[in-house]
Amino acid sequence: MAPKKINVALQGGGAHGAFTWGVLTVLLESDEVAIDGVTGTSAGAMNAAVMMSGYMKGGKPAAIAALRAFWFDTSEAARFSPLRRSAMDMLMGNWSLDASPAYIAMDIASRLVSPAIANPLGINPLSPIVDKHVDFSLLKQCIDLKLFVAATNVRNGRVRIFPHSELTPDALLASACIPQMFAPVVIDGEAYWDGGFMGNPPLYPLFYETDTADTVIVQINPVERTEIPFTAREIVNRVNEITFNASLLKELRAVRFVTRLIEEGKLHPEQYMRVRLHRIAAEELRPLSASSKMNAEWEFLEHLYKMGRRAAEHWLERHLHDIGERDTLDLDEELD
Repeated sequence: MAPKKINVALQGGGAHGAFTWGVLTVLLESDEVAIDGVTGTSAGAMNAAVMMSGYMKGGKPAAIAALRAFWFDTSEAARFSPLRRSAMDMLMGNWSLDASPAYIAMDIASRLVSPAIANPLGINPLSPIVDKHVDFSLLKQCIDLKLFVAATNVRNGRVRIFPHSELTPDALLASACIPQMFAPVVIDGEAYWDGGFMGNPPLYPLFYETDTADTVIVQINPVERTEIPFTAREIVNRVNEITFNASLLKELRAVRFVTRLIEEGKLHPEQYMRVRLHRIAAEELRPLSASSKMNAEWEFLEHLYKMGRRAAEHWLERHLHDIGERDTLDLDEELD
């Protein structure tokens, strides 16, 4: 039996993107699903570009190996970073950097000093890792997979989608350009920041540029929180979560609206694709602090990887038969 085709939409989230590494590995290992299109933002874009580059070199096994090598080198690059957990956090098994003196200092400085002043040379530690692990010339030749990377235009506030045929190192770094840490990445005379502001991840390229109706959202940023933020840091973190999920929720509402019109016979199904949405996420991600997105310790990345594997395996076990048949993400429950 031929594998079932799916698209995947990958959220950004710093080190939490290692969760997505685990999810993608399971999907690549499976003979029952085949990835057609991928959209990604920030860490999601990195995962997607590395996966596709590896795939072009040696198929699924090379893609799986490429993802592990990318995250390992990311951890190695951060080995001597001052952004480390405190001794107490290590003792208690807490992955947070909230008590790290370097993190606290960086957090304060980011609100007072612009990246252009703090980092006048524009050094981005991800740049050499991207150069090592992504072969952009190979990406341009890929026909089996379609990749769409999001970045936010600083001047007009619109999302720009870079298809893999146009992807460059600058475009990939732009998708992960956090304004508090890096100066905007300039491409074709326009400045770009992290794509998460306007698409985390964008869904519409998958609907317009592929014929695959089933899209799996790999979500690593919680939409809901039961607790109300109290401290200044908690407030900033929650504002960021809301901001980075706003575009996704807007697209989900649009999907629900079009789906209802199709089901009511007001739109012809031959002219409008009946999209089926799914989601892979994990409750274990919810308690992790925002600062842990800066924690690149290998032990933590492997922990997230295993978490992603479990979530993907569980989802496939429960919902493989639903692909091509029905949604498994209840938009009414999600949006009302």
